[in-house]
Amino acid sequence: MLARLPPWVEFGAFLLAFLAGSVNAVGLLGFSHQSVSHLTGTSSLLGLALAELALSDVLHLLFTLMSFLAGATLSGLLITSTALRLGRHYGFSLLIESALLLLAMLFLQRGSDFGIYLASMACGLQNAMVTTYSGSIIRTTHLSGIFTDLGIMLGNRLRGIPLNGRRLLLFLLLISGFICGGVIGTLLFRLLHFSALVAPAILAALLAAIYWGYSRQYR
Repeated sequence: MLARLPPWVEFGAFLLAFLAGSVNAVGLLGFSHQSVSHLTGTSSLLGLALAELALSDVLHLLFTLMSFLAGATLSGLLITSTALRLGRHYGFSLLIESALLLLAMLFLQRGSDFGIYLASMACGLQNAMVTTYSGSIIRTTHLSGIFTDLGIMLGNRLRGIPLNGRRLLLFLLLISGFICGGVIGTLLFRLLHFSALVAPAILAALLAAIYWGYSRQYR
C-alpha cells in the first residue's frame, strides 16, 4: 500500500502528527490530564468512573469518546474511497478540523467542556481521514500502532528480512512529528493557555490550502 502513495505523503504525515501532538499536549495540560488525540486513556478513565459510580465523569468521558467517533464518522461521510486521489475532500476535511479546533478554543476559554468534545472530534476526523487513504498504514493521532509496526520491522530485520526504507522513514517521521508537536504545544500552552489551539488550527487550514493548490496544478 505504501509504495502506491505519492512521495509527499511523508511530509504531510509529519505535519499531521505534529498537529495532533500539539493538540494532545494542550489536552494533557488543560483538560485535567486527559488525552483527546486517542481514546485508550479515556476508555480506561471511563472504566474507573464506572467502577466508582461517578456519573458526571462517566457522562463526560462518554461524550469525549462519542465526539471522536463523530469526527471519524464525518470523515467517512466525506471520503468514501480508500484510494488516494486528487479532488477528494481532504482539503475540506482539514478545513473542518481547523474550524473545530478554533471553536474548541473559544469554548475552553469560557470554561465549557464542549471545547474538549470539539477537540476530540477534530482528532477523530483527522485520524479517520488519514487512515482512509493509507489503508491503516499511517496513523497520525496516536503512536501505539506505529511503535508496534516499527517493532515488527526490527524483529523481522533480526531474522534477516530486509528493512523497507520508506516505511521506516515514515514511522520515524510520525514519531518525531508527534513528539515535536507535543513540545511546541506545551510551550504555547504556557504562553497562551487555550489560545495555543490557534497554532494547530492554522496549520490545518494551511494544509488544506496547500492541498487545493496542488490539486489544481496537477489534476
